[in-house]
Amino acid sequence: MEINYRGESVRIATGGRDHDGNSQRLVLIHGSGMDRTVWQMQCRWFAHHGYSVAAIDLPGHGLSGGEPLETIEEMGEWTAGLIHELDLAPAHIVGFSLGTFVALEAAAQDPSCAESLVLIGTASAMPVHPELLTTSYDNIPKASRLMTSWGIGSKAHRGGHQSPGTWLVGASTALVDTSPENALGHDMTACNNYQGAISSAEKLTIPVTFVLGTEDKMTPIKKSVDLVDAVSEKTVVKLPSTGHMMPIEDPIAVRVAIAEATNWDGKRS
Repeated sequence: MEINYRGESVRIATGGRDHDGNSQRLVLIHGSGMDRTVWQMQCRWFAHHGYSVAAIDLPGHGLSGGEPLETIEEMGEWTAGLIHELDLAPAHIVGFSLGTFVALEAAAQDPSCAESLVLIGTASAMPVHPELLTTSYDNIPKASRLMTSWGIGSKAHRGGHQSPGTWLVGASTALVDTSPENALGHDMTACNNYQGAISSAEKLTIPVTFVLGTEDKMTPIKKSVDLVDAVSEKTVVKLPSTGHMMPIEDPIAVRVAIAEATNWDGKRS
């Protein structure tokens, strides 16, 4: 689906079904340099099991128009507005990596947009390695390979994906390799500079589920402890032998975690 929002086109994956006012509302936000397709292993399932789904391409990402937004605060405000524009408020907002900060900001700035949050691969801060920060601007192929090397757990590096025939390493690098110009660099800089995660978390009065990989080197579990502690109503799900790229690395476990966090009742729409 493509809509015009604030003068720019926005591409949204709905899982192949139109939004239904009687369904649960699910908004999915991708990570740095990525797009809506990072959710392809979850999006269609939820759309056919009682949810109105919107996996969005942030501005300047995927097939959305405009320029990438400079800060997490801007991304959060933009996302909250889009949720209202789509008539999906309040939504269960699911964020991955950079998307976790965007979800936090959206809910903190506009509590009416969010019913709950699911934060996958997050921490109270996301400092970016200097080499990755530099290459995210001037050498995308190198940056994508650094991200893949650091971001995927040891088990997944050896193969055996849950979707037969999927080459996880190749798919991950290709996703970032094809990102629009400056998208990855802007995202990495925004993550590196963002200091508002804990203060935003402290404002929340909604349930928050943290999905964390035990082999995550990009947002290690130990770096999420203070963020988890800042949330009053929380659930923590740890995925064993899993790195940072959880939505594509362990898609079934992520789908189950989202379903449980959003109180899926087992009915199809």
